[in-house]
Amino acid sequence: MDGFLNLNKPQNFTSHDCVAKLRKILKTKKIGHGGTLDPLATGVLPIAIGKATRLLQFLPTGKAYQAKIRFGIVTTTDDLEGDIIKKTSAFDLTLEKITPYLQDFIGKIQQTPPAYSAIKKEGKKLYELARKGEIIDIPKREVEITKIDILDWVNGEFPELDLQVFCGSGTYIRSIARDLGEKLGTGATLSALNRTLSCGMIIENSLDFEDITSQKKTSDFKLINLDYPLENLSMINLNEDESKRWCQGQKIVINNNVDNQFYRTYNYLCEFIGISELKMDENIKLIKPKVVIN
Repeated sequence: MDGFLNLNKPQNFTSHDCVAKLRKILKTKKIGHGGTLDPLATGVLPIAIGKATRLLQFLPTGKAYQAKIRFGIVTTTDDLEGDIIKKTSAFDLTLEKITPYLQDFIGKIQQTPPAYSAIKKEGKKLYELARKGEIIDIPKREVEITKIDILDWVNGEFPELDLQVFCGSGTYIRSIARDLGEKLGTGATLSALNRTLSCGMIIENSLDFEDITSQKKTSDFKLINLDYPLENLSMINLNEDESKRWCQGQKIVINNNVDNQFYRTYNYLCEFIGISELKMDENIKLIKPKVVIN
């Protein structure tokens, strides 16, 4: 059983919980995931099974989220899972006041991750330090947000804003909620999050646990082909001799106009055999196996 699975993660499950449950459903141990989702969050959790676990690092990094931000509330975790630190009415807040500030989050920005996150500092995860009450100096990190769309706005004492956020890997939507609330002077926290795109997989094609269990019973369950999510990588086709030598770990001279670091690689039968890495030997371009699948 080798391939990918587009799982629609339910709320109140950790990514680790999802992997453990899938191991039981699919009766296989070699399963990994392509990007952690907080327990509060739902949506696309890319799952790799069997040989696909060796390909996770090559999947596209773009992500998209539907986020609900609640104003007037500040929490320890920057979402509703944490304890409330501050609660102040934001009844006078309007969408017109918020909209100009959204531009501050577009592009490559410096973002401070939440104190309760899995990022490590001096070998320990931040949330472990935060739970002990330790004061943490969290370094900023560069993230990229390509687009933010407003989906909905609901007035009230604690008004809520729905956003669609398109971003790169490592972006914390909780941090966007927190920082937007600080800019407006009202405070804010993330009240709901649904990931709609990750590793090239979209929410519309995702399966939940019930779908997977049902399909397994009727023998309709199929994994996503190993190479399908790797279309972000250029492709190289090898002839019969090159295919044999490549699978034996040998370097192959490439005369094509290739400049990327990694390539989807196919043998003379057009079968996907793994990932090649580009190397230079003086002025000669070579490819060598990075991951051999077959």
